[in-house]
Amino acid sequence: MSFTGNTSLPISTNAAYILTDSRQVSFPEQSIFFAIKGERHDGHQFIPDLYAMGVREFVVEEAHLPEHIKEVVAVWKDARVWSVPSAIRALQKLVSEKRGQLDIPVVGIAGSNGKTIVKEWLVQLLSPGNRIAASPKSYNSQIGVPLSVWNLGAENTLGIFEAGISQAHEMEYLQPVMQPTIGIFTNIGSAHDHGFRSRKQKITEKLRLFTKVKKLFYRKDYTDIDEEIRLILKPVNAFLQTVSWGSPRSGADIQVIFEDRKDKTLISLQGKSGAYTFETSFRDEASLENLTHCIVFMLDFGIPATSIQDRIRHLKPVSMRLELKEGINHNYVIDDAYNNDIQGLSMALNFLGQQEQRQKKAVILSDVLQTGQTPSEIYGSVSKLLKEKGIQQLIGIGPNISGQSQLFDFPDQAFFPDTDTFLKTFPFQSLSDSLILVKGARPFSFEKIVHRLQQKAHGTVLEINLDALSHNLNYYRSRVGKETKIMAMVKAFAYGSGSSEVASLLQFHRVDYLGVAYADEGVVLRQNGITLPIMVMSPATPTFDLLLQYKLEPEIYSHRVLEDWISYIDKKEKGTYIPSIHLKLDTGMHRLGFVADDLPWLIGKLKQNSSIKVASIFSHLVGADDGVHNEFSKHQYDLFTGGAAQIEEALGYETIKHILNSAGIVRFQDFKLDMVRLGIGLYGVEATGQDQNALQPAGTLKTVISQIKYLTTGETVGYSRKGQIDHDSAIATLAIGYADGYDRRLGNGVGQVFVNGTLCPTIGNICMDMTMVDVTNANAAEGDEVIIFGKEVTIIDLAKKIGTIPYEILTGIGDRVKRVFYKE
Repeated sequence: MSFTGNTSLPISTNAAYILTDSRQVSFPEQSIFFAIKGERHDGHQFIPDLYAMGVREFVVEEAHLPEHIKEVVAVWKDARVWSVPSAIRALQKLVSEKRGQLDIPVVGIAGSNGKTIVKEWLVQLLSPGNRIAASPKSYNSQIGVPLSVWNLGAENTLGIFEAGISQAHEMEYLQPVMQPTIGIFTNIGSAHDHGFRSRKQKITEKLRLFTKVKKLFYRKDYTDIDEEIRLILKPVNAFLQTVSWGSPRSGADIQVIFEDRKDKTLISLQGKSGAYTFETSFRDEASLENLTHCIVFMLDFGIPATSIQDRIRHLKPVSMRLELKEGINHNYVIDDAYNNDIQGLSMALNFLGQQEQRQKKAVILSDVLQTGQTPSEIYGSVSKLLKEKGIQQLIGIGPNISGQSQLFDFPDQAFFPDTDTFLKTFPFQSLSDSLILVKGARPFSFEKIVHRLQQKAHGTVLEINLDALSHNLNYYRSRVGKETKIMAMVKAFAYGSGSSEVASLLQFHRVDYLGVAYADEGVVLRQNGITLPIMVMSPATPTFDLLLQYKLEPEIYSHRVLEDWISYIDKKEKGTYIPSIHLKLDTGMHRLGFVADDLPWLIGKLKQNSSIKVASIFSHLVGADDGVHNEFSKHQYDLFTGGAAQIEEALGYETIKHILNSAGIVRFQDFKLDMVRLGIGLYGVEATGQDQNALQPAGTLKTVISQIKYLTTGETVGYSRKGQIDHDSAIATLAIGYADGYDRRLGNGVGQVFVNGTLCPTIGNICMDMTMVDVTNANAAEGDEVIIFGKEVTIIDLAKKIGTIPYEILTGIGDRVKRVFYKE
């Protein structure tokens, strides 16, 4: 083994791939792993696993490498390990050295909003004639930027990368990594304001990315950006050339006017680059600003206006997320149909690998565009990557991948020259019981394939943000510490969010236990590939066979249930697998559980039946969410720990002990014991209300406008003529009703929905399948998206309006509402 402990020695590697997440290995023998010690995760713990997979190069943090890992590493003869103060800084230094060897123009993009869209649109618009390396999705962090820039190579003619910061001095590390030659400053807003002393300081910190660029594009209407460029950046970068655009009154180099027409927007530019008018179907201000950045850049880049207009005409909205959807023929579909490159494919395959719903894995893949490699090189790599990820079925679409079909050897594979031929000739009934990744470059219009494969449903959809679920899980993990286990509650269809999909994410993030209400819920999880321990809170005697068959662990809460369980297992042959049990103590909830007077009987039964293994003992705080019950909560805790101690003494071994729910985790950290039970907090609702800002809403309920009617004063809307029109109004009918979970009490103006930036009140009674809202003040059209709840209309506010709790809103969302799971 080669072990380098002096950080002044450079990291010398021939690795093609950089790993910072042990769960996302693609080519282990060609990878170098940077072990990062973060707030919630420690990469050093997974070094032995990665070695077993074939990784042989590691960068570790000298202060955080555990002794037991150090002892394991010391005996390796074929590995190289560099010990450094900071793995992140070492990663940045390695990539900056590689970047410095490449004389390639690089566009660096900074700003509060729009970075990712501008980057993605520039990639689309500039791809003709360029081989572009770009940040995948929104990789713009201290780790994301070097991972992105690492893919820049001599075969590229242009790099386009974005950089984001959340506090002062972070950009100092990203500028040497990216070394941009051209800059775009999109805008400035409130995002991450808390990380800076002032808005001006935030602008100054972002401008550090551009200290060595030759040219900077920005919108002059943002006067504070313009001022900081003049006062701060130009004195530092004496040779900087700026290209500003803005409204006629801004005094910008290029004056821009947006003119709204019925079915399009005209963007007129006049100034140093000439006078031009471009048409676009985009109408919202953010899209127009982002597109104008791209237009001004392209004009300066030397692209003719006629070509720019043609490229704008083919420009498509950017979906910056992976979406998991239920499909036809018992399939699940992962929709990533917006671009295709090796790094993006690897990321999508890693997401596919996290899913456990189906065993068979299939990929529908387009040509990989703009790589700069030969076809045999690129598709050889693709073939190997697909093999590494266990893909059983491949459908290749496009002339290039079809021309390299001999490089692929899968049990089931087929190739088609284009998307239309595939849609017309492929026998879709042959694609069943599979997880299907649809991964295609923009020109192939793979959205047609997704539409064909996904389960049809009406226009109402509950979108579940897997990144938000991960964020919320990590927040609660930070509250309890890494020594305390977490049981995640996925009962009631994961609080309406989709149990198997959420459970797959939780399994990927290594939670310790799952909790369900009934055996049937646990069976569904097992049938969808979930292997985590599962506690069943309401085990019925007729389901005991299922508990054994699917290795589900029952909650035992009464004399009757324990007697039934003992009787059942006594009839089993010796050597039969018997699940562990969980004992519920009633310390004041008075719902289920053994009370203090039951303990002598309970202990006697446990002593008589030594074959019973107790996994945990637990109870439930009745008022953890309200300070008025603090004394009672402490009384419950004392009662519980005393009872649990008696049981453990009789058993002769220690068990897992847990009493805290989501609210308790926040308010009673001293009571965390061995495990906590995370429920509603996982889904973005902080039950006590005191730390709500620390969580992210996981679910967004959306629908569409089915029709708009224009009514006059005196007319009425809906059943029983409850909706009285008192002014000339535009009334929209939405494709959602109380059968979908939109409570009838939200009618007649109690509820509000979000339409194109405007809150619109309900009018009239909520119907079973439809809801009417007043969109008079909204710029609305039939088919427009409507937010029922999400960031704009919180589920907490919605529940308050009708005197209920968010739990009821979430669990009440109907089965016919399609669930879409996505990852940014």
